[in-house]
Amino acid sequence: MDAGIVIVTNLILLLGLGVLLGLVFFRALWWITRRLLGGGGVLLVLACHLGRFALLGGALVWAARQGTWPLLAMAAGITLARVATLRQFRNAPP
Repeated sequence: MDAGIVIVTNLILLLGLGVLLGLVFFRALWWITRRLLGGGGVLLVLACHLGRFALLGGALVWAARQGTWPLLAMAAGITLARVATLRQFRNAPP
């Protein structure tokens, strides 16, 4: 298989992984916000915050160790997920 095809395939997969991780990250933020507004447990919210930052941070560090382009592909996926999440929740009640 051609090396260029493998590189492009890997970048597309990392873009998809970035979208998936971004959706988890931003939807967890939405859940945390709703939980705090509803008077939810602080320890559970704190654990969720730490978990989502650890997951995303670990994934970004892993991508950075793969190189510049993999990191940029994953960051682009996370940005796409942010845009999609903001559009979905734009008119949601507080």
